[in-house]
Amino acid sequence: MARQERAVRTRRTIVEAAGAIFDEHGYAATTIAMVLERAEVTKGALYFHFPSKESLAQAVLDEQLSLGDVPPHPCKLQEIVDMTFVFGHRLRSNALLKGSVRLTLDQCAPPGVDHSGPFRQWSDRVVEMLQDARDQGELLPTVQPRDTADLLVGAFSGVQLMSRALHGREDLGHRISVLWAHLLPSIAVPGLLSGLDSRPDRGTRVLASAESGELVGAEA
Repeated sequence: MARQERAVRTRRTIVEAAGAIFDEHGYAATTIAMVLERAEVTKGALYFHFPSKESLAQAVLDEQLSLGDVPPHPCKLQEIVDMTFVFGHRLRSNALLKGSVRLTLDQCAPPGVDHSGPFRQWSDRVVEMLQDARDQGELLPTVQPRDTADLLVGAFSGVQLMSRALHGREDLGHRISVLWAHLLPSIAVPGLLSGLDSRPDRGTRVLASAESGELVGAEA
């Protein structure tokens, strides 16, 4: 059991180190030697878990979806909003998430690395949440969940990329807030709009409430 736990910790250390290196240098310029130095593990330990740079990159990509998890909310549209803010908040400081996002957008990744996977996975998750929102009467009748999900995932990708290029993602909360100010009136029923919280610091408050075990509402 102790050996198993050490193996899990070692694997996590390697993946986190790889995420940081991929974020800093991109896929093509990243080397196994860089990851070994950052992770402070032996070559044997790394290759025990990851036989190639491609498999290491895929492991970093596979972590992305879980880093967008948020506490459930009675209003499914608010939960979708929260997901974008929490993801954006974590994207400012989580090296693994930064690396995963860069790999998603890195067209230099070889065919063996599925950098398109996160786009599909995020879109599928949002479709499910939008369908729940529709069942609860939160959406306008004209909303097509798949089209809306694809638009949101694509728009968020562009917004965070622009924020990184211009301000190192320091203004990402504001940019996400602006995005929702334009999107929500076109998808939410009018009676719901005033109760939805898309203020720039929403991600910080959601994460703080999750740690305390309390639900943060629009009034918080």
